[in-house]
Amino acid sequence: MNPSPAPDTNFDGLVGPTHNYAGMARGNLASESHRGHTSSPRAAALQGLRKMAALIDLGIPQGILPPLERPNLSLLRHLGFAGTDDATVLKRAWKEAPELVVALSNASSMWTANAATVSPSAHCSDGRVHFTAANLAEKFHRATEAEDTASILRAAFHDPLHFAHHPPLFAHPALGDEGAANHMLLRTPDGRPGIEIFVHGRNGLGAEAAVPRRYPARQTRAASSAVARRHGIHEGRALLVRQNPEVIDEGVFHNDVIAVANDQVLLYHQDAFLDEAMLLEAARRALGGAFVPVRIERELLSVPDAVRSYLFNSQLVTLPDGSMALITPEECTSVPAAAEAIDWILAHDNPIRVTRSFDLRQSMQNGGGPACLRLRVPLTDDQRAAVHPGFLLDHERIARLESWVRTHYRDRLSPNDLGDPKLLDETRTALDELCTLLGAGSLYPFQRNG
Repeated sequence: MNPSPAPDTNFDGLVGPTHNYAGMARGNLASESHRGHTSSPRAAALQGLRKMAALIDLGIPQGILPPLERPNLSLLRHLGFAGTDDATVLKRAWKEAPELVVALSNASSMWTANAATVSPSAHCSDGRVHFTAANLAEKFHRATEAEDTASILRAAFHDPLHFAHHPPLFAHPALGDEGAANHMLLRTPDGRPGIEIFVHGRNGLGAEAAVPRRYPARQTRAASSAVARRHGIHEGRALLVRQNPEVIDEGVFHNDVIAVANDQVLLYHQDAFLDEAMLLEAARRALGGAFVPVRIERELLSVPDAVRSYLFNSQLVTLPDGSMALITPEECTSVPAAAEAIDWILAHDNPIRVTRSFDLRQSMQNGGGPACLRLRVPLTDDQRAAVHPGFLLDHERIARLESWVRTHYRDRLSPNDLGDPKLLDETRTALDELCTLLGAGSLYPFQRNG
């Protein structure tokens, strides 16, 4: 089995100091069920960093995307909360509209699978890696991330010879774009071009056919089509696929809760797609005999058990020897059907040879598993060398980040703490030091405005 010459680099989101359980994501069952609970930002960040360190040990290139500045004071001012200083603005907003402060204090940028859609250079007409930052228009608290996330991505992937950046799509529900959480890349093990699968839950524009009845379909076909056009993807290398509306109504708010792809392997649930046969045929045309579909039958794992365990939100990664590892949340061991499904995967003929389980409970309780926490960026060696070095990780940098987290993050935080001006000061002190640690200059509005 030949190893891939250009393995994906995983850019994980560093959990921010305001990580909390406000339960704002309707349709995300874990988020809703933990509303109002006390979180631990410190534990959340350290759990994520331990996973990153373990992937480095497995030989997987690893990067990081820093948290956004929260609360979003510039937007509070935009909405009419005035004051001579930011603490006054925050106090007034907390008194008059605490629900707004909670929404603008979200730490959900940690889930970098929603940061952007990324197309490999081999698929794009200009030979560059293309990024479109997701507008996340379906949810107010997430839509506030789009422009700041785009700025972070431009700072990390700053070389215009190798990288092309597109701004978020116009923020309207008809163009709802959830980024890589609804986008999969298949390609051959030797790195030849493959196919990008854009998964949507509704059309957005024009007549709607099958749509979910209980929960919103966040990704639209109109948005997926626009992203593919922007990226200049070669003909035959982009496929639009409809998500099954019935699984959305069972809590599959993103495709990455029901399917995951890596190189030539597509691991998916039987009920994931409305047009499964069309998807499989297109993948076989693009990859030929290299394509390996791994279909999990509903008799083996029900959709509710898939949602409870987040089995399909595992990371599927290619190891240096060309085999694959499934990086799972610990919850997979506590759901018997998920554990049985993993045993079935490992026993059958496919490249997945090992599994590694991680405690990501702080993220999982908010509805984000291993795959939510990372943005996969397909890079050649030359492209990886062009990434800003501050955003790439090794064990020494992870150790410094762990020390930084222990110094600056609270161990306990409730949604009622988000109006505390002391938390604002703590967060800004932490982010200012983070920029120095990463050697990334001034990434945040408070640094430029202060």
